[in-house]
Amino acid sequence: MNDYDRARLVAQALLKGEQTPTRQIIQEKVKIAVDSTRTSEQGHTVEVDEEKLVRELESLFNIWMGLGTVLENKQGHIPWLADRNSEINWDFWNRYIRYLEEEKGWAPATTKGLDQLTDSILQRLENPLRSGRWDRRGMVVGQVQSGKTANYTGLICKAVDAGYKLIIVLAGIQNSLRSQTQIRLDEGFLGYDSQLHRASTQESSAIGVGLIPVGKRLIADSATNSANNGDFNKKVAGQFGVSAGGGNPLLFVVKKNTTVLKNLLQWALRHGDKDEKSGKRIVRGVPLLVIDDEADNASINTNPPLFDENGKVQEEYDVSAINGLIRKLLHSFERSAYVGYTATPFANIFIYPDPDQKNQEFGDDLFPRSFIINLPAPSNYIGPVEVFGLDTDPAIGLEVSEALPIIRPVEDQREWMPDKHKKDHVPGELPGSLKEAIRAFILCCAARIVRGQENQHNSMLVHVARFTAVQSEVAKQVKDELTSLKQRLRHCDGKVTGKLEEEFEQLWKDDFVPTTSSILSSIDPELKSLSWEEVKPLLHHASSKIQVKKINGTAKDVLDYWEHKNGLSVIAIGGDKLSRGLTLEGLSVSYYLRASKMYDTLMQMGRWFGYRPGYLDLCRLYTTNDLVEWYEHITVASEELRQEFDYMADAGATPDEFGLKVRTHPQGLVITGANKMKTGTVMQLSYTRSLSETTIFYKDENKNQQNLEVTEEMLRTLGEYSRKENNYIWQDVPAKKITNFISGYQSHPKVKTANTTHLVDYINAQLPQKELVLWTVILISNNRGKKRCIAGHEVGTTLRKDASPESSQEYRLSKSRLLSPTDEWLDLSEVTRQEILDLTRIQREEAGKPPGAGNTPNGKILRSKRSPKNGLLLLYPLEPEVIDSEIPVIGFVMSFPDSKTAQMVEYKVNNVYWKEEFGQP
Repeated sequence: MNDYDRARLVAQALLKGEQTPTRQIIQEKVKIAVDSTRTSEQGHTVEVDEEKLVRELESLFNIWMGLGTVLENKQGHIPWLADRNSEINWDFWNRYIRYLEEEKGWAPATTKGLDQLTDSILQRLENPLRSGRWDRRGMVVGQVQSGKTANYTGLICKAVDAGYKLIIVLAGIQNSLRSQTQIRLDEGFLGYDSQLHRASTQESSAIGVGLIPVGKRLIADSATNSANNGDFNKKVAGQFGVSAGGGNPLLFVVKKNTTVLKNLLQWALRHGDKDEKSGKRIVRGVPLLVIDDEADNASINTNPPLFDENGKVQEEYDVSAINGLIRKLLHSFERSAYVGYTATPFANIFIYPDPDQKNQEFGDDLFPRSFIINLPAPSNYIGPVEVFGLDTDPAIGLEVSEALPIIRPVEDQREWMPDKHKKDHVPGELPGSLKEAIRAFILCCAARIVRGQENQHNSMLVHVARFTAVQSEVAKQVKDELTSLKQRLRHCDGKVTGKLEEEFEQLWKDDFVPTTSSILSSIDPELKSLSWEEVKPLLHHASSKIQVKKINGTAKDVLDYWEHKNGLSVIAIGGDKLSRGLTLEGLSVSYYLRASKMYDTLMQMGRWFGYRPGYLDLCRLYTTNDLVEWYEHITVASEELRQEFDYMADAGATPDEFGLKVRTHPQGLVITGANKMKTGTVMQLSYTRSLSETTIFYKDENKNQQNLEVTEEMLRTLGEYSRKENNYIWQDVPAKKITNFISGYQSHPKVKTANTTHLVDYINAQLPQKELVLWTVILISNNRGKKRCIAGHEVGTTLRKDASPESSQEYRLSKSRLLSPTDEWLDLSEVTRQEILDLTRIQREEAGKPPGAGNTPNGKILRSKRSPKNGLLLLYPLEPEVIDSEIPVIGFVMSFPDSKTAQMVEYKVNNVYWKEEFGQP
């Protein structure tokens, strides 16, 4: 440990009691810490950059973290943790927390948050000492690359301290991810290198938490190790003599692979007794905890259950292999707890819960019936909202979030890498955008050296093709380009090199300097502005460390960060293997072209989400405008469903109730993979407490003229109106006039939430319940808009930019939003508005979110304040000059109130729909 790290540890200890220390307090503690280090290190000169340490601690103590929200079903559960808390020796947990703070430099707020969150999960599992049969199923939902591994490592530590004897971690479907997960658990839980020993018997193998002095040896065994082939294979299984529930806690880290899971199941059943009632072998008296990492990948039963004529699940139906083996494993233990971790939970929520638990062979499906916990990300997490931005959005209760200035559009890739290339495609010359991205990576590595991060890992991602043969060609091209750059930087006395240095300088000054300035002023106080003169001398040194590795099923390259104690700099080229779970350490530059329109695929491919302390301004995402647009769209969908989760958690809903809400949500089809819903699957849909809005329009003048005429025809029949904030408001409009308007309106087929057939069916289904019988219609008139006449009323048109390419026949709104923030409450009283704002503020505080601007209502809360009898229709005449037309484009927003008795409407999903819309078979 160097002098800087010693001083940091002392300063952190001195600041531990401070909640939000000022810069002055931090400076004082740093001075004491540096003086203390000098006293203890007599005999050599202590050199600590005090200003750098102050900036680092300032950034660390500025981090905040919410508490998370919970949906739970307490049926069959006996509360236990509060009663046992004081008697449990939290040895593994306390050691882990010290490791995170002392070695990993975690912020106190983050470790405190982790403590609370892991307690929240543990208390919803069963007491491991509880006798008899029990079975808990839960799910933890985090953001992509937000620290889920650290969370379940903490949960494992606490579970073992509490008495869980057998821990099985299902770690993805690739050897690389399984190996990476084992390494993390070696460091965070076991405390030794599992490749050298299966049990902590020798000091020489100590790593991670094993190097933290705790006064006694903490022993846990591992049946698997961190080698690429260290899984629970047949050879290991045959020789493995340790019994389930033996003396020491036992860890397995395994792939979701049928052979491996069969080995594991056979090993477990060897220690079971025959159950007299079922005739099956059951392992008794051994509390089992299964952690399913990336629980939406491979664990889902893609053969949906069969239903009888009463809508009940039939007892016998095919179950997909991995899903069946996981369920059999859980079903074979008398006492079991299952916790799935994922950032994209919607496939899990689409699992049909079987309330009758009829399947005797496999047991329950993996629906998280006991609890779902929504993990908040710490404030220093860089996720989809930060990267892609979000408009102020009353629908999901978020303030405006400006996109980080780190996205660089790629427009020159089509000849090199067409969207729909075949596996024998041979790419031509590297596009200029990828050449620039490689140079940007070299600049990033050099800049991090200047900032004192020379021994940190640096990664660049190149993800442009799914075919391994094409990836191999790309790897050769990137390697050739990098080699050429290294050679030219090495020979620093020729004209060629002079020109190259000019290119690097131009990129630095035109791109990096303004980006750093923007991010420094608004996001990360730890950043330090750098001059070209500081970076230039390190270009050759930085580039010489960079390796190119091909990471796919055919390649032998491994992202062996742990082998490079002084930092690995790598350009990783791959496809699916890089798109799930695998962490690219120090990822700074991403070049990403893989097209997909599926929510979970896109989110999981977003390896650039995560934490970027001290180098956020150096990060770059090179991708196409089409992909940016899709990420913006799914960011809205994701945040809307998270908001729904928070709302239902406040209302005390169960996982079953949330599952039903998601399965019937208008965004449901956008976010769920086709293979989860086979041809002919009947889906149900409910618009309760949600919005329907048109965000894509035709550029066809005939269709736009028809929509204008249908709008004017309705408005002329509405009678008297009032004016408010320049808008025209009609109240108590009969539902029939609304459904007539919607039936005549041609919405664009790509706007799934504004399907006019579904909307009419839904409204008609509510009328017998005396709901949605009367509507408020508001014609929006923008004060600053160009004046036009709509049904005899002078209105100012609303200006919305066209985010689609010039050649497109679509008029697509940016960020997929038409609604303006406060239009949805135009017809509500000031008293009701204030009540909504107060509830919005309280909910944000309880969710651990920063205070809002104060005047943006949460849409869910707003809709809950409307009577179920009343709907709202907002009409937006959009300025047609944006698409070179004279006919105003009419957009609409429908706001549906909350309803406890809403009738759902049904529609069928088929594979033709999926193929056309999402390019999936």
